[in-house]
Amino acid sequence: MTIRAKRAFKYRFYPTDGQAAELSRTFGCVRKVYNMALAARTEAWTLRQERVNYNSTSAMLTAWKKTEELAYLNDVSSVPLQQTLRHLQTAFTNFFAKRAKYPRFKSRKKSRKSAEYTTSGFRFRDGMLTLARMADPLDIVWSRPLPEGATPSTVTVSQDSAGRWYVSLLCEDPSITPLPTAETAVGVDAGLDHLLTLSTGEKISNPRHERRDRARLAKAQRELARKAKGDGANRAKARRKVARIHARIADRRRDHLHKITTRLVHENQVVVIEDLTVRNLLKNGKLARAISDAAWSEFRSMLEYKAHWYGREVIAVDRWFPSSKLCSVCGSLQDKMPLNVRTWTCDCGTAHDRDMNAAKNLLAAGLAVSACGAGVRPQRRSPGGQSVMKQEAPRREL
Repeated sequence: MTIRAKRAFKYRFYPTDGQAAELSRTFGCVRKVYNMALAARTEAWTLRQERVNYNSTSAMLTAWKKTEELAYLNDVSSVPLQQTLRHLQTAFTNFFAKRAKYPRFKSRKKSRKSAEYTTSGFRFRDGMLTLARMADPLDIVWSRPLPEGATPSTVTVSQDSAGRWYVSLLCEDPSITPLPTAETAVGVDAGLDHLLTLSTGEKISNPRHERRDRARLAKAQRELARKAKGDGANRAKARRKVARIHARIADRRRDHLHKITTRLVHENQVVVIEDLTVRNLLKNGKLARAISDAAWSEFRSMLEYKAHWYGREVIAVDRWFPSSKLCSVCGSLQDKMPLNVRTWTCDCGTAHDRDMNAAKNLLAAGLAVSACGAGVRPQRRSPGGQSVMKQEAPRREL
C-alpha cells in the first residue's frame, strides 16, 4: 500500500543580487501585511466583538494597495501576500480551537524571513524553478532528486539568520510505502548523560553538539557584545558569525536525530516513549541548556511522522508512570529514588541500571496499553495542579 503523503524537499540556492533584493522586499511586504491584518482583526474583536475572516482581510489588502502610503505592496507578487493572510486565518482557527496561543506580531529582526508561493506564483519546468516577478530561474543546489513525476504544489523561500537561502518544495511522494510488519518493539528512555537508553540494553551516546562548540560560540558572542549597537556593518558581520555557529550546531543535531529515528522506525514495529513536558522541564535553570541541546521534542516529532509514513506505532506512556522506581523483574515499587542514584538493587536481588530499567518498564507499559486498547493520558496534571517535571534527569554537571 502506498501512502500519498505530502513531503517537503528543502534545498539551498544562491540568488543573484536582483533576486535577493526582490525576495527581501517580498519578505518585508509579507510581514507588513500579516501585522496589519492581525491588528485589524484584533481591533475589530476588541472594540466591536466582530470576527474578521480571510475574505475580509483579502478585501482590506486590495484597499491597502490603492493607498499612496502602501502602494509599494504592488511591487511584489500578490501570491505570498494572500498566503500570509491564509496563514493568519489558520492561526486564528487554531486559537479558537484552543490548540494554540493568540497570534503574535512578526518582528523585523527576530521573525523568520519567508514567503510561500502557490502554483500561480511560480513555474517549474525541466528541473528549473522560476518565481513570479523574476526573469531567471533560481540557482538551486539539487542535493537529492525530487520523486519521479512529482510537481510542487507550494514553494516556500526562506533566509535563515546566518544569511543562507533555502527553497522548500511541497510534493506528493509516492515512494513512501509501509514497511513489512516487524515482530520487535522497543522502549526508549530519554536522558542527558546518554541521549537514549533502549530496552534492548543499548545506550545511544549524547553528542552534546552545543557543548562542543560552546567555546567558539562564547567568543563570537563576546565579539558581538563589543560592537556598537545599531545597524552598522561590523555589528551585522559579528551577528552573522554567531548565527553561523548556531546554524552549524542545529544542522548537526538534526542530522543525528534523523539517523536515530529512521533506524528505530525501520527496526521496530512499536516504539514506546515517555510523554515528556519539555516546556516545563526547560524551567529548570541548571538543566535547561542541556535539555535544549538534547532536543527531545524534535526527536519525538521526527519519530511520530516517520512512524506514520512507514506503518509503525509510537506509544507515549503517561509521564507519571514510575518507570525508574519500578522493578522490571518483580514489579515492586521503591519509595524514593534520588537523582544521584544511577544503579540500585531491588529486594528481589536484581541489580538495575536506572535508565535501562526505566526503558524496560516503558516498553511493558506501552505494550499493555496497545494490547488493551487503552489511551494514554498525555495531559494529566499532578494532584496539586502543578506542571510535571521529569524524574529521570541525570545529575551530571552540565
